[in-house]
Amino acid sequence: MAEVLPLSGRLIGVGTGPGDPELLTVKALRALESADVLAFFAKAGRRGNGRAIVDGLLKPGIVELPLYYPVTTEIEKDHDDYKSQITDFYDRSAEAVAAHLSAGRTVAVLSEGDPLFYGSYMHLHVRLAGTFSAEVIPGITAMSGCWSVAGLPIVQGDDILSVLPGTLSEAELARRLADTQAAVIMKVGRNLPKIRRALAAVGKLAEAVYVERGTMANAAMVPLPEKVDDAAPYFSLVLVPGWKGRR
Repeated sequence: MAEVLPLSGRLIGVGTGPGDPELLTVKALRALESADVLAFFAKAGRRGNGRAIVDGLLKPGIVELPLYYPVTTEIEKDHDDYKSQITDFYDRSAEAVAAHLSAGRTVAVLSEGDPLFYGSYMHLHVRLAGTFSAEVIPGITAMSGCWSVAGLPIVQGDDILSVLPGTLSEAELARRLADTQAAVIMKVGRNLPKIRRALAAVGKLAEAVYVERGTMANAAMVPLPEKVDDAAPYFSLVLVPGWKGRR
């Protein structure tokens, strides 16, 4: 008698968009309706923004699988302790998801913004997509949501757009800002003072716009030179428009 192979489930990386639940795609909603298990990343003790976005949109009885980060900003990202802890965390998270997939279940993994753009989902994808059926549903990125909320044309014609993490060194930020027409600076947080200095060094501080929690109910934005403090939540970024012909 031929061996009966175990059922294999489906892995779906679901982009939840930048915060406003109405910016979920129709395809993302259908994925949530079909999923047996909902996995999501969060800081310990919290639900996470991705989970909050889909509140009220889940079918009854769906199994929830929270994946809690062991560290966030407590240890510098380049420190060996951070690297070992976060790698082990993604390994264990992939194993937890794989257990459901091996049982034949469909697992939807929430990812704020787009799953493959600075998203934690990608760490599961590279570990599991070669073994299980996997699909990625793109989401509206935070930067797109923010420049839309701000009504700020960002690039036109031959403009070059650079997406820069605020965790870069001040010198590297300044070098890259000088070599582009437009920029989106992400991962702002405690890096805001350094970002200000880098923008000022290349003469682009005056046109920069600070946006936090773009598309969310408590969104706020201000020209960066008018921001009087250096406080910046996780969901914040800086926009530097490149289109000089805008009115």
